[in-house]
Amino acid sequence: MAGLVIAMDGPSGTGKSTVSRRLAAALDARYLDTGAMYRVATVWVLRAGVDPTDAGKVADFVATLPLDIGTDPAAETVTMGGEDVSSEIRGAAVTKAVSAVSAVPSVRELLVQMQRDIGTVVLKNADVKVFLTATPEARADRRNKQNVEEGRGDDYDAVLADVQRRDHADSTRAVSPLRPAEDSVIVDTSDLGMDGVIAALLQVVQDRTGVKQ
Repeated sequence: MAGLVIAMDGPSGTGKSTVSRRLAAALDARYLDTGAMYRVATVWVLRAGVDPTDAGKVADFVATLPLDIGTDPAAETVTMGGEDVSSEIRGAAVTKAVSAVSAVPSVRELLVQMQRDIGTVVLKNADVKVFLTATPEARADRRNKQNVEEGRGDDYDAVLADVQRRDHADSTRAVSPLRPAEDSVIVDTSDLGMDGVIAALLQVVQDRTGVKQ
């Protein structure tokens, strides 16, 4: 969808990546998972044995990050130094540490510059801004079910605690704290399945831009 920019934001566990890929495919558009970029940076930091809360060392290591990420919604491509890390970035260790890494100002500056270089950065003048949300309980339930399906165990209480921890960390960080833009459309997915979410978002796009699927 040439010229149309849709910015998708929201707290951890709202399914932004999956939803954005589905929406991009429906609109025949490119897709850039900016969250995945922060997760790759976190893998880079963890593999180096760096404490994610040591902002200085994190900044030094992320400055050398060999990241490549694709924009085809039908085929997620996330590599670090040529290695496919698309599965590793979704693991528990990365999920636990990514808020600390992404809170480092120089990390955010570097990755935003990479996003501009790709040409698909989430801009203040995006045609459509969506803030995807759901209750912490709904997000924890979804993530826990995914963990069970993928053989990572069943512990809803621990997952809920992690969701709440991420919410607090992301909303209180000094640089770019997580909050909806004034002109964002807030879409609560607590009681919606994936098809319902996509239908709602396609309607938002049509209402804001006139663009239909």
